[in-house]
Amino acid sequence: MHQRKTQFLTDNPARTRHLKGNELMTDATPTPAAPQPAAPLTPAEDKQWASFAHFGGLLGILPSLIIFLVFKDRGALTKQESKEALNWQITFTIGLIVIYILVAIINAILWSTGAWALTGVIGFLPFLAWVVNAIFSIMGGVKVQGGGAYRYPFAIRLVK
Repeated sequence: MHQRKTQFLTDNPARTRHLKGNELMTDATPTPAAPQPAAPLTPAEDKQWASFAHFGGLLGILPSLIIFLVFKDRGALTKQESKEALNWQITFTIGLIVIYILVAIINAILWSTGAWALTGVIGFLPFLAWVVNAIFSIMGGVKVQGGGAYRYPFAIRLVK
């Protein structure tokens, strides 16, 4: 029978490695370092990320969600404003879904009755909803950039 030789290598006292044929085997792995908490935001950075949470509403729900999850523990203003922007974006998304469903139903009725020319007018409603979202998001970002806090006129407060 053929027997392989095992060569032990000790380059680090915390680890013992040995070589079997051409394979390098590790007996003990070092424990990974614990992650360090992120540094708090400076007042300028806090205001910047808080305003980005509002301006991000132009792109949808993801920017305010990401900013809330990443920066909520690093700055009080960012936590407050990203939460407000996220609540607005959730409300807007729910409203937009309802509008799309209503537009589909109304357009189906209009097509079946022969009033298909009105479908273009009704189909314009989702765009108008997005324009309202853009206006509120820009107003929020500008208000926070100016040093204030912004509260959307109507929003379901799901994130507390």
